[in-house]
Amino acid sequence: MDARRAARLLLVSGLLLASAAVAGAAGPVTLPPEVPDAARARVQPVTDRPSLAVKVDGEPFVARREVFEYLLDHPDFATHVTRVLKLARYRIWRTPAGLSIDDGWGTVGTFELVHAAAGLRLMYAKGIYQQKILPDIHGQAVVLIDYDTEPAGGGRSTINTAVTGFVRLDSRILNLASRLATSVASQKGEKEARRLVKLFARASRAIDADPAGVFAKVRQSPEVPARELEGFRRLLNLSGAATAPLAGR
Repeated sequence: MDARRAARLLLVSGLLLASAAVAGAAGPVTLPPEVPDAARARVQPVTDRPSLAVKVDGEPFVARREVFEYLLDHPDFATHVTRVLKLARYRIWRTPAGLSIDDGWGTVGTFELVHAAAGLRLMYAKGIYQQKILPDIHGQAVVLIDYDTEPAGGGRSTINTAVTGFVRLDSRILNLASRLATSVASQKGEKEARRLVKLFARASRAIDADPAGVFAKVRQSPEVPARELEGFRRLLNLSGAATAPLAGR
């Protein structure tokens, strides 16, 4: 399995995830104390004994906080936005059992927003990296996005983010291999975590620059949930015939 494919496994989300520094790193990576006990218990099987873990600070960016949070809170809708903007190929969609994810590189699984609070989002994913020759690789991932904002004028904010990622591979051999490759895993994990922040930053900025244009592109997809589309329209303060739902919705 090459480094790019390994990273895609760890990104199971997309939304989305990081590989990282493990045993022997500068210090342990943990969830912040403000994560509630119920949410913490939900992800503890991964965060207490991760195969890989990382925490990185993203570069600050300017956008409307409401738009940024709408994308975080509606991950299935967010993938429609990132795909029409050609920022990412991963896809999240809703099923009767919950959210499913396909990262576009061979990893499929389930996705869950475990906890949402002011300045904090906690996500969990469980997936399989499907290979044509080698056995499938099973794993779980937890991502925590911690952020704060500062007024930037014009209804916008400077958004500062930190991403904490945990991955647990369901394979003793792969767990051992990841520990033997600490340096490589750490560098790759930090790169993927920063990509995640940049993805949200680029999407938020694109919406801020041309809200009507982005909305027009998103609404063309017949798979976009009507409820989330209407919520997005209201968030952007758009109105008129140009934003009316398409026939058949």
